[in-house]
Amino acid sequence: MNRGIRSVQIGLVINALMAAVKFAAGFFGHSYALIADGIESTTDIASSLVIWGGLRISAVPPDKEHPYGHGRAEAIAASVVALTLLAAAAVNAYAAVREILTPHSTPAPFTLVVLALVVITKETLFKNVYKVGSETGSHAVKTDAWHHRSDAITSAAAFVGITISLIGGPGWEGADDWAALAVTVVIAINAFQLLRPSVHELMDKVHAGPESEALIAAALAVEGVRAVEKIRVRKLGTQYHVDAHVHADGSLSLRDAHIISGKVKSAFRVCLPNMVDASVHMEPYGE
Repeated sequence: MNRGIRSVQIGLVINALMAAVKFAAGFFGHSYALIADGIESTTDIASSLVIWGGLRISAVPPDKEHPYGHGRAEAIAASVVALTLLAAAAVNAYAAVREILTPHSTPAPFTLVVLALVVITKETLFKNVYKVGSETGSHAVKTDAWHHRSDAITSAAAFVGITISLIGGPGWEGADDWAALAVTVVIAINAFQLLRPSVHELMDKVHAGPESEALIAAALAVEGVRAVEKIRVRKLGTQYHVDAHVHADGSLSLRDAHIISGKVKSAFRVCLPNMVDASVHMEPYGE
């Protein structure tokens, strides 16, 4: 979790610097595409703060009022960030249309240098943050990473638009505005894709994947287990809760059945290190 928080903090600082550079270059270079890019970077700052808060809350251990922990805070944070990204796309689309309808000067050539540096910086940041999100299993951190990539895509589109306007000369001044408008579609699509898994987690969608198959195999490997009726895995932030129905010989004593259930839980923990709790229901085999 500390790695995720640290990656978000680094992104927060870089986003602040990027936003300032984009606003200045866009204003003095007569490029609304850069200004729109700066707006997107500003939303990235707010989003990183939300992710940071969500990660800190989700790391709080279970207590009397929250026996399942605080992992939902991460999904809430990721949902807020995805919705913020949607709002940013809408604002950028409106502003881009307004600029298309309003005649303005051709962007300055130096804005291309700024945009190239932004694309390189943000794409590098995306790869590093996404790697941390994948390794820690944090969807919130992955969402923050995609904010960096959407910024890189926006800047790349602005680069193309400004290049067209400079090469085309008079009459092509609005090319960068059309580029900014096109990018809002990409941002909106990314936002929807990021929102779905967060909503699924908040609605307790069963986590079906290789983890479930591995858990079944781990349970069947325990001596005394005859069959596994069902395995349900719930993801809360970076942690997992498992519910399992396991079959054993019906003639076993309650004590022996309890021992087997404990061994099954231990096998689950080896198989799924991020598991914080497991409920193993023992049933008589064949009934």
